[in-house]
Order: sequence, then C-alpha cells, then structure tokens
Amino acid sequence: MNYYLIYDGDCNLCVTLVQLLETLDQGKLLRYVPMQDEQSLKQWGITEQNCQQGMILIDANAPERLWQGSDAAEEIGRLLPLGSIFVDAYRALPGAKWAGDRFYEQIRDNRYTIFGKRDSTYQSVYCVDC
Repeated sequence: MNYYLIYDGDCNLCVTLVQLLETLDQGKLLRYVPMQDEQSLKQWGITEQNCQQGMILIDANAPERLWQGSDAAEEIGRLLPLGSIFVDAYRALPGAKWAGDRFYEQIRDNRYTIFGKRDSTYQSVYCVDC
C-alpha cells in the first residue's frame, strides 16, 4: 500500500471507478476513503471544501505529496501497469491537458445530475482503517 484515494462515496461514477481500481489493484497500491468519512480525513487536514475540488490522491509515505482532480486521475493512471505510456501520450498532445482539466471539472460539478447519487455511501473493502 502506497497511496490513499479520497473519492465521493455517494457518486455512482466515483464508486464505479473505485470498484474498477479495486479489481485491478486488489489493495496492493491503493487504499480508499470516501470524502464523507470526515473523521478519517482529519488526519490529513482535508476538509469538505477541499473534497469539492475533486478526488484526492495522497502518497502514504509522504502525505504532504498529493494530487487532486484531473492530476489525481493522471497519477492513478501512471501507477497502473503500462498506464504511464497512455498518460505520457495524452500529455504530449497539444491542448489535451487543458481540455482534460475542463472536462474533469464539468463531470465533477455535475456528477450527481449525470450519473446519479447513491442512497448510501460506498465503503471499499480496501479502506484505510480496515
């Protein structure tokens, strides 16, 4: 385990992403914390307002190192097998980073409208405190 991923446990899209990552990684690199778990977030000084800016990836060995939003998505991509090839190719395309950031913001700000909101917060089997 090397990273903590803070995600929206009420968002259908976010939960689907976490479930996909759980399947791919099986807890080897990533542990998960829903942004609704305010008690766990306090240990990193993360507030609800921080979470509104998108998912957060924290380096477990150096918690001061973190990525948020589309930067977190890219860093997760780099962590996956062969993922850095795709992230590097994406970054090499002129304007792709800017467009990707704007796309992420639109999805983030409209996630419940587009993908729906869960009735209960999803708790990963690979959680931080389990």
